[in-house]
Amino acid sequence: MNDPANRARKYRCLVCEHVYDPAEGDPATGIPPGTSFESLPDTWSCPECGATKADFEPID
Repeated sequence: MNDPANRARKYRCLVCEHVYDPAEGDPATGIPPGTSFESLPDTWSCPECGATKADFEPID
């Protein structure tokens, strides 16, 4: 889990196509830049549509 590739991996919402980029984090919800998707709290949801973490898939 300490693999730099995993920390940099982006995830896309399957509902609205929003992309979570760890380099940007999610400042609107207090998630700082550099936060991997895996490190997001289980209660985190898509800032665009409210989908859960389970509704995201990794992208290259």
